[in-house]
Amino acid sequence: MSKSRIPHRLAVLLCLVSALPLAAAQSLAAPAIQTNNAAAFDPLGTSSATTSPLAQPTLTPGVLLLMELEGRFSRAVASEGGKAFSTWFADDAVTLNNGRPAVLGRANISAQAQWDPKDYQLTWTPQGAQMGPSNDMGFTWGHYEGHSKDHNGNPVVISGRYFTVWKKMPDGNWKVAMDASANEPPEAGECCVLPKP
Repeated sequence: MSKSRIPHRLAVLLCLVSALPLAAAQSLAAPAIQTNNAAAFDPLGTSSATTSPLAQPTLTPGVLLLMELEGRFSRAVASEGGKAFSTWFADDAVTLNNGRPAVLGRANISAQAQWDPKDYQLTWTPQGAQMGPSNDMGFTWGHYEGHSKDHNGNPVVISGRYFTVWKKMPDGNWKVAMDASANEPPEAGECCVLPKP
């Protein structure tokens, strides 16, 4: 071997050895990016063009659980009305509705949730969820609609946004800790328009 080849081979070897940690770090970072992307289907992680989290290819188990709870809650209320609504709440739950005082405790929530599904139909569609790191509390949010009729029999529809906090109870069941709702935001361009004379 010539002396001029040894430094060249040593340089190539040193280059390869110094590049290995960088290559290893990049290959280790790829799964972390995939994991973060899977967790990003928690719609708070990143914005998504898809409005339904169920349309995402990968959801965390916690998000799936919250979405399943929300679906069962919605179906029970659709069939049984206010009676079913209050049974989903924890004893110390709170409801916050747009323009109304807070209602504290399941007993008080139950006293106000007296509607019959034949007279008032409350429906909602979850648009996102996130489970807390301890997997014993999480929240969902989405769009709701209430359908009823006025005293003349004309249809009345209210709609808005909701936010529900879920907590795991000591017996392992999940209950609503807080339910909040608000009016839909104004359409684009309607927020600052003055009334026309």
